Amino acid sequence: MMTWTQKEASLLEDLRSQEQLCVDKYGKYAAAACDPELQQLFRQIQQTEQSHLQTVTSLKNGQMPQQNGQQNQNSQQLQRYAEFTPPQGMNLQQAMEHDKFLAEDALCTEKEVSGAYNVSIFEFRDPQVRQLLHQIQGAEQKHGEMLYQYMAKNGMYQAQ
Repeated sequence: MMTWTQKEASLLEDLRSQEQLCVDKYGKYAAAACDPELQQLFRQIQQTEQSHLQTVTSLKNGQMPQQNGQQNQNSQQLQRYAEFTPPQGMNLQQAMEHDKFLAEDALCTEKEVSGAYNVSIFEFRDPQVRQLLHQIQGAEQKHGEMLYQYMAKNGMYQAQ
């Protein structure tokens, strides 16, 4: 059984809360997205976030979780925004704007969560826990990359 300093326990609770928000957000965004490809991307990320939530919850409960390599996701090859029938009451442009909002918000979330892991990595005493948090942070950065790739290929992200 691992014991935490007050600061470590507080950081784990923050990470647990953020991971729960990610699980909930990606579930709602998968249901709300117009493009089936974006729906699938959100579902894929949600599964990984659920795994992160379980890992952080185990740590919070003083247990070192088994590492099973779930962090090593391959980015799928994305095509340009699909020509599909938009939801009733929306044209294709409106559907694309709707999905762009969801993708931008998800990307901002990934940046925030990755930053929280960055801080936590520096604050934990146990090198094994730091390594585990670093792996999760890498997966969060990969999520951001996947979202960026989707947005860039669909004209939703322009670097200035």
